[in-house]
Formats: sequence, C-alpha cells, structure tokens
Amino acid sequence: MRLSIKDFRNWQNKRITLLGMSGVGKTRLASLLRQHHWFHYSGDYRIGTRYLDEPILDNIKHQAMQVPFLRDLLRSDSIYIRNNITVDNLQPVSSFLGKLGNPEHGGLGLTEFKRRQDLHREAEIQAMKDVPDFIRKAQMVYGYEHFINDAGGSVCELDSPEIKKILAEHTLVLYIKATEKDELELIRRARVAPKPLYYRASFLDEQLAVYMQEKSLPYVAMVEPDDFVRWVFPHLFYSRIPRYQEFAQEFGYTVTTTELSQVQNEQDLLTLIETAIGRQ
Repeated sequence: MRLSIKDFRNWQNKRITLLGMSGVGKTRLASLLRQHHWFHYSGDYRIGTRYLDEPILDNIKHQAMQVPFLRDLLRSDSIYIRNNITVDNLQPVSSFLGKLGNPEHGGLGLTEFKRRQDLHREAEIQAMKDVPDFIRKAQMVYGYEHFINDAGGSVCELDSPEIKKILAEHTLVLYIKATEKDELELIRRARVAPKPLYYRASFLDEQLAVYMQEKSLPYVAMVEPDDFVRWVFPHLFYSRIPRYQEFAQEFGYTVTTTELSQVQNEQDLLTLIETAIGRQ
C-alpha cells in the first residue's frame, strides 16, 4: 500500500505489516502498540494455533509415547496433552520444525525434516491469507482501531505473489532493515543459541550439499544439528536481504533497526513511518 504523508496521517484505521528477520524488533514493537488500540496479529501464533496445531500435538505425543509410564496413560485416556502457545511463547512451533541431522543428538532425518518444512510453508501462506479477515475482526469483533501484522521472518521465502498482493492491498508494508552492526549481532546470537529455522527447499538442498562437502560427511544422519544451524544462518540471513528489499521497494517502505530502537510509543512509530514515506 502506497500513501502520501497526508494520506497516512488521515488514515483512520491504520494497518501495518512488519517485515524483517526474527530479532530485528517486530514483536517488541507490536507488543508496545497493543497498549495503544492496536490489534497484534502474530503470523507465527496463527501458524501454531490454527494450521500446525495437530501436527505439533502429534509430535509431542510421539515423544511422550517413548516413555512407558506416559504411553500407558495416553493409551487409556488418563491424561491429555495440549499446546500452550502464546504470542510470547512460540516454542512448540520451533520444536516441531526441529533441526536437521543426527537423531542421537535430537536431529531429524532429511525426509521428515523436509516434510515439516513443507507443512510450515503452507501454514505460513494460510496465516498471511487470513490477514484481511483478521483486519475485519479486529475492528468489528474486538473493537481495535488499528492493526499490526507481526509477520514471521520467513515470509520473504514463500515465493508467493498472491501473499505479496494480499499484504500490499490491505496493509502498509514496513521492512525493518538491520544495520551492519545489528546484522553481526543477529548472527552472533544464532551461533550462541541456534534455533530451528525455515529454509526454502532449493536453498536447503544447495547449502546442505556445500556443508556436507566441507565437513566430508557421507550421510545426513552424521550432521550435527546445532553445528549446521550455526553454519547455515549467515548464508540464510544474507540470502533473505535482497528478498526483503525487493518486497519493500515494490510494495512498501524501509526503516532501520537503529531507527526502530528509538520508537518508545505510538507517536514515535507514526513519525518514523512518515519519515520513511518521505524518503520513498
């Protein structure tokens, strides 16, 4: 959605999609705006609670069935298991995605890993398709004036013109670009605490082949899960940057992590967006 500064100021019910890598401040900003009549739509929360809820529970139950005591209780319906996903706790989604590699170290085989990646991709597409409906619900059902779509870091990986069109038609897209300093910090964090990630299928195949050649590994089952995530994250990060930039150049606006870090309230954000519009 393209607007002039005047149009943006006069936009009665503002609707914004935040775009950028995990860790650049999207969720912090969305949480801040909840205090100012903004409906916080978390793409990852929608994925976990609507589109991956059953696969996530199946995975948890599968793990529980490995414990004889829990297996007997589950089979007799003496206990039940449920997710406790919140906007601030998306661990069940991450644990379902998992990491590729040695099963003795918590890794997944390539076939199962790719199956979960495909499920996540389809779930993220559906979650973004839901944005227009939740814009309506935010106003008509919950009574919020404004709407913020806290999109997952992998939205740029979906290769879906339909999703780009939906987000551009219904929201103002704001890409949060990491400064060089923040890029290095995000990479450092990923190395310290490697987390499950979504990869484009072609990217995964390409990078996995390079990794295994570098490490002289004949089988995926010999991949150390955390080591692969540490190794691949910088490649993933820099492969996503042009995708974010293309999205923003065609449909939205760009601000930096430094600029966003100075946002302390709603007015700060509105002023920053006006600055970004003025730079376009």
